[in-house]
Amino acid sequence: MPFAQLIVGPPGAGKSTYCNGMQQFMGAVGRKASVVNLDPANDMTSYEPAIDVRDLVTLESIMSNDELGPNGSVLYALEEVEHNLDWLRERLKKLGEDYVLFDCPGQVELFTHHDSLRRIFFAIQKMGYRLVVVNLIDSYALTLPSLYISTLLLSLRTMLQMDLTQINVLTKIDNLHKYPDLPFNLDYYTEVQDLDYLLPSLEKESPMFGTGKFEALNKAVCQLIEDFGLVGYETLAVEDKKSMMALLRTIDRAGGYVFGGAEGAGDSVWQTAVRQGMGQIDIRDIQDRWIDNKDYWDEKEREEWEEEQKKREADFDRSAATQGAMAMDDDDLGDFHVPHDNGIKVRRGKPS
Repeated sequence: MPFAQLIVGPPGAGKSTYCNGMQQFMGAVGRKASVVNLDPANDMTSYEPAIDVRDLVTLESIMSNDELGPNGSVLYALEEVEHNLDWLRERLKKLGEDYVLFDCPGQVELFTHHDSLRRIFFAIQKMGYRLVVVNLIDSYALTLPSLYISTLLLSLRTMLQMDLTQINVLTKIDNLHKYPDLPFNLDYYTEVQDLDYLLPSLEKESPMFGTGKFEALNKAVCQLIEDFGLVGYETLAVEDKKSMMALLRTIDRAGGYVFGGAEGAGDSVWQTAVRQGMGQIDIRDIQDRWIDNKDYWDEKEREEWEEEQKKREADFDRSAATQGAMAMDDDDLGDFHVPHDNGIKVRRGKPS
């Protein structure tokens, strides 16, 4: 039973970077992963796609032949893929049991109200894939109350439209320290706690938000999100192994890989950690690592890395010295060579 992640999210959320990083991380933990590029406008991927939708249709050809703009051309291209699902099925079958990452376009209308991408996902699901939608959101959205509420609505609408298991992820969490301080701790935003506390911050952002119909609208939107109770967020710093391990573990549990997938024997530390569920990180630790005391932890990790490098160099030197000593012992035999496995034993006699 093959597994797959469907990577969606608005432009700039880091979808292609995520696919590249997750493919490399999966390789490190013993999973063979392939990336499928479903974005007809993405001609400069940081990964090598196993399947590229641009082999079927390109944004440039649609804009030229059908005189459509960029957004309309992407919608048209996904409709072309929907009408040529056999093309996609044949190529997916060649990937066998590979874990597949689908890098999707960033136009939000594709995963909020346009049906082509949804129907493509369902066709993939019918092939036997266990799917998890991974909705990526730039953590910059936390810095403005209005942007955060808009992001909540976008995530909620995506969950309702896709109608699949979905994990919402705040990416670039390691950049939050560069922005102004958040009015609440990180867990307030990831757990989507009582949004009424955010209304005064909305008014500070713009006095217009706290008057008349805007105030009533903001309260209604916040109440709507809380009534559904569906949205929550994981966090990700794509270059941090522990962060990647924690997110992959969450996705495994959501998609069932934790019950049906298996890495081989002779696992590395990271393989064992992912398989045994050692990747969970408390949200308070994430805040301490990436927001409150980032410089301290960066320095600590640098020192640990340097210490590990020194240890490896010392081990290498000891190994080289041992091999040199063994070579000197072999020189005592002079030019006498004994073929391997010939039954002859060489004994050195005691000096007379």
